[in-house]
Amino acid sequence: MEEKILNGKKNGMKVLLLVLAVYVLDVAGFVFSVMNVEKAHNALPVTGLVVSIIVFCTAWIFLCGLKVLKPQEALVLTLFGKYVGTLKDSGFYYVNPFCTSVNPAAKTRLNQSGDVSDAGNFAAVVGATQMAANVELVNNKLSMKIMTLNNSRQKINDCLGNPIEIGIAVTWKIVDTAKAVFNVNNYKEFLSLQCDSALRNVVRLYPYDVAPNVDTTGDGVADEGSLRGSSEVVAARIRDEIQIRVEEAGIEIIEARITYLAYAPEIAAVMLQRQQASAIVDARKMIVDGAVGMVEMALERLSEKEVVTLDEERKAAMVSNLLVVLCGNRDAQPVVNSGSLY
Repeated sequence: MEEKILNGKKNGMKVLLLVLAVYVLDVAGFVFSVMNVEKAHNALPVTGLVVSIIVFCTAWIFLCGLKVLKPQEALVLTLFGKYVGTLKDSGFYYVNPFCTSVNPAAKTRLNQSGDVSDAGNFAAVVGATQMAANVELVNNKLSMKIMTLNNSRQKINDCLGNPIEIGIAVTWKIVDTAKAVFNVNNYKEFLSLQCDSALRNVVRLYPYDVAPNVDTTGDGVADEGSLRGSSEVVAARIRDEIQIRVEEAGIEIIEARITYLAYAPEIAAVMLQRQQASAIVDARKMIVDGAVGMVEMALERLSEKEVVTLDEERKAAMVSNLLVVLCGNRDAQPVVNSGSLY
């Protein structure tokens, strides 16, 4: 389906003034016919009266062809089931009064910008049939603005099988109104489902955190890609995946961002203990490396200054004592030896 842009038909004001002028003349003719129908003895006033009534009852049909568009709005028109074209430029248009606007996603509400409705206002509209019809006509316009879809969080298993919860925000807009309206049943629901599907396909390729022997790029070489550490790369990959899927719906994906990322509640406590254990091991390793360096420095300085001469057994005892003092979690309680070293 190719999009047809309708241009050069901004005659809405002219047609509106013309219809109003016809109604004014029709009312004047109706009054004149009523005043002269009893005085005249021919059928001319009666014919004028009938014509006035017919015009009065049918002239409003031309008002149905008046369309008003604001900036960044579009209207897809069909005539007896055939696609006529799309109005995109803002202005006051007049089209065939029998043309109908089409927007299958007019009543669809998603968790995104532009779809937030007031429940109180909606209830009031439902109570009045005419107001509901007017709202429906307004909703048949397609918004060409940039919108942000914030789907609900999903629970997905990463490449290691760990369940995680992740949410994304997708920034998108319509670029082809004909494809959006006619190629899919409901372009909003279609976009939402494709976002969920693309998110699952990409997340299952990455671990939550950096893991050994994991290939996230598909080149057969292990890398350090992860959901937590490579958020920009993952977001770009999700965006490309969604764009491929919604191309036929006339939608352009501008950006995709991860808005929420965490382990699922059932394993969050275990993973926290794992992270704490890893942090403790790293801290202990740093402490031991520093302690060994300090012991080496102490032995070298004692040897250089010839402060005291220690045999191998005494050196081992000194090293043991220093390591206990430097690596212990608590402050050492010194024991003073007042006697001989030997």
